[in-house]
Amino acid sequence: MGRYLLFLADTVEPGYAKTAFGLRDWAGERCVGELALPAATVTTGLPRLSAREARSQGADALVIGVAAPGGLIPDSWVPALVEALEAGLDIVSGMHIKLAQVAPLRDAAARFGRRLVDLRTPPPNIPVASGVKRSGRRLLTVGTDCALGKKYTALALTKALRARGVDAEFRASGQTGILIAGSGMPIDAVVSDFVAGAAELLSPAAADGHLDVIEGQGSLFHPAYAGVSLGLLHGSQPDMFVVCHDPSRRHILGYPSAPLPSIEAVIAQTVALGRVTNPAIRCVGVALNTSSLDEAAAQAEIATLSARLGLPVADPMRGGEAFERLVDNCNVPDPENT
Repeated sequence: MGRYLLFLADTVEPGYAKTAFGLRDWAGERCVGELALPAATVTTGLPRLSAREARSQGADALVIGVAAPGGLIPDSWVPALVEALEAGLDIVSGMHIKLAQVAPLRDAAARFGRRLVDLRTPPPNIPVASGVKRSGRRLLTVGTDCALGKKYTALALTKALRARGVDAEFRASGQTGILIAGSGMPIDAVVSDFVAGAAELLSPAAADGHLDVIEGQGSLFHPAYAGVSLGLLHGSQPDMFVVCHDPSRRHILGYPSAPLPSIEAVIAQTVALGRVTNPAIRCVGVALNTSSLDEAAAQAEIATLSARLGLPVADPMRGGEAFERLVDNCNVPDPENT
């Protein structure tokens, strides 16, 4: 929970800078600026700083805010990362490769007395899931695909629910969410047999009035990541879920041969699979990522989809009355249990 310099490396695709953008949008007060290599075209809009300048302005750590192909740290990044260690910054990474596996970083951290922090490090001794129903309430964000707003939706809903006096807490399941919240579970780094158990640890038993809003991962329809999504669903035991969707997509991101599922299919699949651990699971609405649409087109899409589904539909980042209806529905007790 320190102050960060966001490292954008040589990234040219905004989709690979989710961590940097997430921290800018949800922990902006802790971000002093950005550091980019000359080839980078992506920017967060924060001040461009050197590592020494960032340290002088109160930064504690350089956060690798982008992903590289294969989850590795390219050689071209290493000199800038070593300079950050030399300037007095720790390095924080959410990548699958451990920072200490990169010899120049390991040696520089030891030489300058700095920390190498790997966010994708699950706690030890995660139990196998019990499947026992826990007290408290839970809401999970699920998606038609990856990288379309599950984290942003969970954060926006938590903020709005708390503003209404609801005892709500955001539960992070990915590296960016963990940096924002200061705690969480890197669910995609957990051995598969223990994913549901890790989700139980992430959202433990709570008071009856408490609501955990759990950041979803992947998609039940994703050719690669459905396993993580399913384990998180079973372990979360959500009473409610919100489907996140980008209306501009036609296929799973990065998988042209895999068509994007319909929202109706995601609702049906989530209910069917979620009933394994919570027979009362229900969909309470849809969150749209309309960043590719202008205001008029976005509102038309929201209205059309809400009428089709008979559910509240909103873009959490646009807000407005549609989002207020979605938030309200997230705090309505299950009619079958009242």
